Amino acid sequence: MPLAIQGMDEAVLLWIQEAVRQPWLDPVVKVFTSLGNAGVVWIVLSIAMLFWRPTRKAGLLAGCALIFSLLFTNLGLKLIFTRPRPYTVMEGLIPLLTSGDPNSFPSGHTCAAFSAGLVWARTLPKPWMRRVAVIQAVLMGLSRLYVGVHYPSDVLGGALVGTVCAALALYIGRLWQRRQEQKLG
Repeated sequence: MPLAIQGMDEAVLLWIQEAVRQPWLDPVVKVFTSLGNAGVVWIVLSIAMLFWRPTRKAGLLAGCALIFSLLFTNLGLKLIFTRPRPYTVMEGLIPLLTSGDPNSFPSGHTCAAFSAGLVWARTLPKPWMRRVAVIQAVLMGLSRLYVGVHYPSDVLGGALVGTVCAALALYIGRLWQRRQEQKLG
């Protein structure tokens, strides 16, 4: 990372540690961010959505976006950039959690949250569901900063890649729907 970005990233993480972290909030954020480990929460929710007709499309397309997320982030960009986790290189940063994956950029949790969340924001049947989908994505990204396992630029990168994965899944869904309509019409 360029030095200017690295400096800003580190300053934000230290500010979060000093000014934002609260003893009562620490366990809540740790549990919330851990729900994203291996994409479990989004995979389980997507599968559950397959069983209810009004959410079936949302579950299917979110599953597709999550596969793209895995391919682009964990099997692609993280192996190209190999940016170390902030807690392994920053003096003064005390992480609340650590990760078995040594690579930090982009944030896989954030990417998965945005991949599924933005698909849900476009496909779920109720407005409140769509809002919750976006809120959970943003909160997941923020939680990764709070616990000290990602830099802000990692989270922004994850959000961007997740947005692309969601857009790709939605595009494929529209193509498939057009094809089905052509077969029927």
